[in-house]
Amino acid sequence: MADKPVSNNISHLAYPDIQQFLKRSDLILIPMGSCEQHGPHLPVGMDYIYPEEVAKRAAEKAGILYTPTVWMGYSPQHLRGPGEGMGTISVRPETLGAILYDVARSLIHNGFSKLIFVNGHGSNAKIIDPILRRIRNDTGALVAFYKPYAERYIGMLSDLLENPPEDTPGWHASEFETSLMMAMRPDLVHMDRAVHTRAGRPSWLPEGFVKLDGAPDVEFQGYQYFSFPMDHEEWTPSGVIGNPLTANPEKGEIAIERFADHLVAAVHELERVPVTIHQRAWTDKV
Repeated sequence: MADKPVSNNISHLAYPDIQQFLKRSDLILIPMGSCEQHGPHLPVGMDYIYPEEVAKRAAEKAGILYTPTVWMGYSPQHLRGPGEGMGTISVRPETLGAILYDVARSLIHNGFSKLIFVNGHGSNAKIIDPILRRIRNDTGALVAFYKPYAERYIGMLSDLLENPPEDTPGWHASEFETSLMMAMRPDLVHMDRAVHTRAGRPSWLPEGFVKLDGAPDVEFQGYQYFSFPMDHEEWTPSGVIGNPLTANPEKGEIAIERFADHLVAAVHELERVPVTIHQRAWTDKV
């Protein structure tokens, strides 16, 4: 593209601009997340604001398009009690699956053959595999699910996050997410309300069971063979899992750039993969 585009967000463009992008690349990024409580100091939009920023930066660096963010996710564990006003908006697995499938089929219909969902919410991963497989099997498209966060797997942020493992630096509203929001939208962060909270065993579980983070896995006799469907408040009354008090915007900016650059490198590799679409046309009757 000779001229710098006005935006890499497909919703900001007219169709001649989209057609120009498609001449260069048939790969597109789809940021997705959730709208759920993130403790008393972070906004409920944390998990969709962040993947949108990663997708935006990656798309601009790679010269490709990204879509508007799918802001709702699968978050029943964050609803809490009726009337408590926690702000969480959760959709059913079949609802989210239908939305993601329809978005993908629309993009494939338009000419995109490679789709990367850029996800910012861990519980979306619980329901995504059947959706990705259906998109791939129905169309032949290359479909990927990218998770730029750091819960149990700190990955490329191991030298950046300073909290020890027992303070779960990558978990809910802890050091990582607080740093991200400080970098992206400091006006939405209320550090005067931030609290250090470690995950604990729900009171109804016998003392022999151990729970240390936000995963559904629970340790028993030194092994993690059990998982339980639990609600968030059962192991953290504040909604925070870890210590957000060591967060700063510099860590957040470095993390965003690392994930964006990592995604760009993957995009360039995946652009070279040959893909044959066997069903591009789509209507709501499919």
